[in-house]
Amino acid sequence: MSRVFDMTVSSVYPLYVTKVERKGRTRDELDAVIRWLTGFDEAAVTRHAEGTTTLREFFDEATLNPRADQVTGVVCGIRVEQIDDPLMYRIRLLDKLVDELAKGRPLSKVLREPAPTPAG
Repeated sequence: MSRVFDMTVSSVYPLYVTKVERKGRTRDELDAVIRWLTGFDEAAVTRHAEGTTTLREFFDEATLNPRADQVTGVVCGIRVEQIDDPLMYRIRLLDKLVDELAKGRPLSKVLREPAPTPAG
């Protein structure tokens, strides 16, 4: 696992971009997902995507979204919510969100936005 932890964000980010763009989604939508999960602003996402930050450093610096525990399902054959290692859990959360985006799920659902309440 440590090999994954020491991969750079700049080596993984282009793979995410390719995956979502191939499915008709945009880099801006991908960045919105990353910002939602990590609490980073646009400048921080760009800095990490273009720099030498490892995934370990990236997630050490991140503030995980309080609704991230709503992200469930299978990625790489493993249920996300059953991953014990905290860093691998965060990495797989990002993978799962990118998968959902690439599969055409509406961005509001990917970002776990609450359903609007009826007026009246």
